[in-house]
Amino acid sequence: MPEPLVVHRETHVPAPPAAIFALLTDPEKILRWMGTEAKTELQPGGIYLVNVTGTRVARGSFREVVPVHRLAYSFGWEGNEEVPPGSSLVEIDLIEQSDGTLVRLTHTGLPTAEECEGHAKGWAHYLGRLTDVAAGRDPGSDPWRTATAKD
Repeated sequence: MPEPLVVHRETHVPAPPAAIFALLTDPEKILRWMGTEAKTELQPGGIYLVNVTGTRVARGSFREVVPVHRLAYSFGWEGNEEVPPGSSLVEIDLIEQSDGTLVRLTHTGLPTAEECEGHAKGWAHYLGRLTDVAAGRDPGSDPWRTATAKD
């Protein structure tokens, strides 16, 4: 039985692991599917920062970076006491398949069932957008982006 305060998401993406890894780690490529600003330092202890909606900034630091196979980084929201920066852990495994990549995401350390539910919806939304970009489709404007965010 899975732990109740863990978010699990798996999705098949019709692109090789190296392309998905770049979309998850290169700031310019991250912005194609999520956010208005991104900064990454791909080394253990390096910064992970994405202004996801224009007003909600996710911040943490990389714990593990295995190019084209695995990422693990701490995660939280600036200005949020319930899930502050670095308070949870996101792990992403990229598993090569004959027709693309299985993206397996696990998000642990969230404090409540409500936070798990909210983050599960968020990851489903953004993994869908990532899949579109990886498949060469334009995901369109992000409906979660605030009206005051810069495009």
